[in-house]
Amino acid sequence: MPHGGSYGRALTLLATLFFMWGFITVINNTLLPHLRSVFELTYTQTTLIESVWFIAYFFASIPSAKLIERIGYKASMVTGLLIMAGGALGMMLAASIPSYSVTLIMLFVIASGITLLQVAANPYVAVVGPAETASSRLTLVQALNSAGTMMAPLFGSYLILGRSKSGTAVDGAVLTPAERLADAHSVILPYALVAVVLIVLAVVIARYPLPAMGSANSRMAREERKAHSLWAHRNLVFGIPAIFIYLIAEIGVANLFVNFTSQHDIGNLTHEQAGRYLTLLWGGMMVGRFAGAAIMQKVNARHVLAVASIGAFIVMMITVLAHGPVAMAALILVGLFHSIMFPTIFTLGIKGLGPLTEEASGLLIMAIAGGALVVVQGQLADAFGLQTSFLLTAACELYILFYALWGAKTKEEQVR
Repeated sequence: MPHGGSYGRALTLLATLFFMWGFITVINNTLLPHLRSVFELTYTQTTLIESVWFIAYFFASIPSAKLIERIGYKASMVTGLLIMAGGALGMMLAASIPSYSVTLIMLFVIASGITLLQVAANPYVAVVGPAETASSRLTLVQALNSAGTMMAPLFGSYLILGRSKSGTAVDGAVLTPAERLADAHSVILPYALVAVVLIVLAVVIARYPLPAMGSANSRMAREERKAHSLWAHRNLVFGIPAIFIYLIAEIGVANLFVNFTSQHDIGNLTHEQAGRYLTLLWGGMMVGRFAGAAIMQKVNARHVLAVASIGAFIVMMITVLAHGPVAMAALILVGLFHSIMFPTIFTLGIKGLGPLTEEASGLLIMAIAGGALVVVQGQLADAFGLQTSFLLTAACELYILFYALWGAKTKEEQVR
């Protein structure tokens, strides 16, 4: 393990990974409305792009764990970065053709690399430095992840939407075939820059002397786990669908934000302008995460989650029923209420599981695949209208409320 100030440098290096996967994931929010115009997609086809992204979490999680067991954490981080870089280069190919199907394949590749990175980096942060400060380190890198999600819309707005005809035109503008081809090519430069950064990061991490993680503790835990059952814990059983359902809400809002706020009766913005407002949504999540961490030092996490879910439900109903700046502001505000949901549900889901914590964490990470069901909101938008489709998000908030009030109770809390 690194000594003295060296572990701080290692932590800084690992924090860049959290920043990058947050950054790349949220680029999709500006990429989707762009691709919708380039390929003349329905909302269902548009949200299918994000569904493919999150399906990768489901299929790549177990292979990632097996790969880590075989080659180790450091080599797996490098491999994850190189897989992501390969997908970014593939996106340049998809933009050159241009091809909707190749775009789907390459986004799946990038997401698979991110899955490997998450499975490797999350537990690794805990061993870089003193054990007593592990929680503060994890909070720090999660904040860096939020910083990445906040900056990505600006990057996408300027380099994708700002350099394309569809991004600078008013909503509903019809593009000529030549304009659609030129717009497709505007994706090449941003993904070239992303690929270069990822390759540089892979080289740096490969050359950095990160400590190896031992396997003795995991062998001991494996023996102890045999006497326990995951499914005897209500907080985990209901926590897995809570993560799954929350991702439907978060990803649906983020992916359809630009299309919604650019509508004539909402914000009447160009896609480029709407992409900049998306930064406020992710910025609210970052601010809310810091505030929530402070509040939960004194207030029960379940109570904070319940209040957040009620607030999210209210602003989503305003989004559905209101028009103009009020509806737009309500959709931006949901980021503030969503901010604490994922980390709080995750923490409540593994609470009191002891030797089962590792397996429970794996199941909760796989539940991130719930983001793939954003395609359901796309189908609702096509059938009933984009604004009405946010009723699905409101329904998701109600399940989170149920989880906070009842489903998240541990065995000890059920007895009281």
